[in-house]
Amino acid sequence: MQKILFVCHGNICRSPMAEFVMKDMVAKAGRSGDFHIASAAVSREELGHPVYPPARAELARHGIGCAGHAAHQITRPELEEYDLICYMDASNGRYLRRLFGEDAAKCRPLLQRDVADPWYTGDFRQTYEDILEGCRRILEEN
Repeated sequence: MQKILFVCHGNICRSPMAEFVMKDMVAKAGRSGDFHIASAAVSREELGHPVYPPARAELARHGIGCAGHAAHQITRPELEEYDLICYMDASNGRYLRRLFGEDAAKCRPLLQRDVADPWYTGDFRQTYEDILEGCRRILEEN
């Protein structure tokens, strides 16, 4: 079983979008049993919060639900448990290195470019498209 963790700043926009896009993608491919997929934050700012409403609305436009999500910060046991940890932008990568030092070397960006934070850009559609591209690549690789 491939264990994938998506990480962003607060775990209310990009990383849960990636979590639920990837879950939907593997379900449609008939491969749900091959994956364990989750998401987390590098910060503690949004602990316990659900998916941000505009992110939830963007997922819903594509028929993807995200009920039951509660933001949490990545932990060392998660760092050790997950096979693949994908972060959304260079800032997230720096946070991971600060939190875990050399152990963060197993973390990689979802794309070779930053996935812009829609909290600031307001462009949830573009964020969804970027996440979809990254998730497709992961599924192709696995």
